[in-house]
Amino acid sequence: MSDIYVIKDHSVENRLFLNRIVAASIVIVLLTAVLIVRLIYLQIVGHEHYSSLAKDNSIKIVPLTPTRGMIYDRHGKVLAENTPSYSLELIPEQISDMDDTLSRLQKLLDISPEKIEQFQKLRKRQKRFVSTPLLLSMNDEELAKFAVARPYFPGVDIHTQLVRHYPYSDLMAHVIGYVGRINEAEVKELPVAEYRGSTHIGKLGIESSYEKELHGKTGYAEIETNVHARLLNTLNEVNPEPGANLYLTLDIDLQKTAYDALGDFNGAVVAIEIKTGGVLVFVSRPGFDPNPFVVGIANDAYQALRLSENQPLYNRALRGLYPPGSTIKPFIALAGLEYEAVSPQQNLFCPGYYQLPGVSHQYRDWKKGGHGSVNLNKAITESCDVYFYRLASALGIDHIHSFLQRFGFGEKSGIDLVGEKSGLLPSREWKRDRKNQAWYPGETVITGIGQGYLQVSPLQLARATATLANKGKVVTPFLVDKIVGPHETRPGPEIHKDAIPLNPNNVNTVIEGMINVVHSAHGTAKGINKDINYQIAGKTGTAQVLGIKQNAKYNESSIDFKYRDHALFISFAPANDPKIAVAVIAENGGHGGSVAAPIAGRVIKQFLKENNEN
Repeated sequence: MSDIYVIKDHSVENRLFLNRIVAASIVIVLLTAVLIVRLIYLQIVGHEHYSSLAKDNSIKIVPLTPTRGMIYDRHGKVLAENTPSYSLELIPEQISDMDDTLSRLQKLLDISPEKIEQFQKLRKRQKRFVSTPLLLSMNDEELAKFAVARPYFPGVDIHTQLVRHYPYSDLMAHVIGYVGRINEAEVKELPVAEYRGSTHIGKLGIESSYEKELHGKTGYAEIETNVHARLLNTLNEVNPEPGANLYLTLDIDLQKTAYDALGDFNGAVVAIEIKTGGVLVFVSRPGFDPNPFVVGIANDAYQALRLSENQPLYNRALRGLYPPGSTIKPFIALAGLEYEAVSPQQNLFCPGYYQLPGVSHQYRDWKKGGHGSVNLNKAITESCDVYFYRLASALGIDHIHSFLQRFGFGEKSGIDLVGEKSGLLPSREWKRDRKNQAWYPGETVITGIGQGYLQVSPLQLARATATLANKGKVVTPFLVDKIVGPHETRPGPEIHKDAIPLNPNNVNTVIEGMINVVHSAHGTAKGINKDINYQIAGKTGTAQVLGIKQNAKYNESSIDFKYRDHALFISFAPANDPKIAVAVIAENGGHGGSVAAPIAGRVIKQFLKENNEN
């Protein structure tokens, strides 16, 4: 065995070792540089961003919902308020057997399966430790029953919250409207920041039109939470700003008088303060109780309202469209005077019917034997149809359309409510565009007595009447008088005032005829002129619901109630210095003088008595 000697080259080994040290040093320096750069970025450049992310891991922003503003009438009586309400709420994580608990609660409090289903859907969208409502607005009996059984329901408790309440129920439903739970479609449209935490929004009426003012501004609280998102501590809080209070022009006592005066008739009453345009009365009968809509109306109850023949959900004052009947005659008379188609003294003979030249069809007067020799005053006083047939024919549809449009017929009034209908003011162009037909002379004839295509709302009639009483100064109706917020008080909607150029003598002539409707022996509304020391100017109207054949006779007693004529009346008072204008429609009431006029009379007398005019 021989020894083998390996000769080592120490210089090569040293060089290789040094190279490795250099390489390792470079890597270390580079990694250190990267680490330093990253630390600089995290600590200085990205400090704010990562600090916020870290904060969000432990601090949550919780919205604080504002208290909704109140709504009052012109005298400060509450029309919409926020009342404490008791709700039954469950905390799922504290309940070992949810199905058993719900079953026992259902038997104890007679809870509908529909509400159980709603609760199940709601709790699935929330954390298990969040209190979830099962029953809202519990009554005294429910509270008493649960109070006795409370020890047997761990995780179930009574909570107090503010709930919108409408003390006048169906009397004000169509004006005030109501609030309801925010639906999915509304969530997409609402500003997220302002409605975080809010569950309700205005659905109809003033509640909807003034949602922004009533809602207020949402506040927030910064709360510290643990990894399970449970509250540990409140770090900062910005209080919400309550919604503004609204004071309306409405008089709730006058509203009740009008509503009660309609009696068993469906219909509408609108009264306007002439000098301002403020709406004093806005009645649509029948109404409905808006309170169940706040907490969620049961489906069967809603369907009963929706399918009712009386249509309680339909706002007749705002959206109801009716033939105006003879209430249009003062405006046709004024058009005749303005266009010089007739003079006040001119007499026309009424034999009880009217025929167009060369046409055999007879347009009948309501008075079978006719009115004899009739001038404009007598025609208004006695509501002579033949006079207005002839006057309408002389004016022509073009002049009629142009003149009535100035008084707001065929267009929205501008009232501060959503959903108003514009009615229908027919014209040659309208018929050609809508029906692809020419306008016929006979259609002009019946337009002169408020029949045919002409359709108006009670609100339009009241507005036009107020404008007439105002001698052509256009009245724009509104409901909100002032908005009282936390920081300021401001008026309601801005009103633009226009004027219709009219000959004062012509206006006075028409008003004289309307005074005779109420105060002359032959007036069609003479029954309401008692016990007053001022004059009322008015005009009765009857609008056909069912067409009557040429030689047939209208027999009210033999016609089903729902097909009987509508009764209408327009009026203002005092005639020499008008303060209030009223329009009434009593569906299927038959006669304006005997049904609609007394309703307006009660409203006028109460208003003027309260304002020291009587």
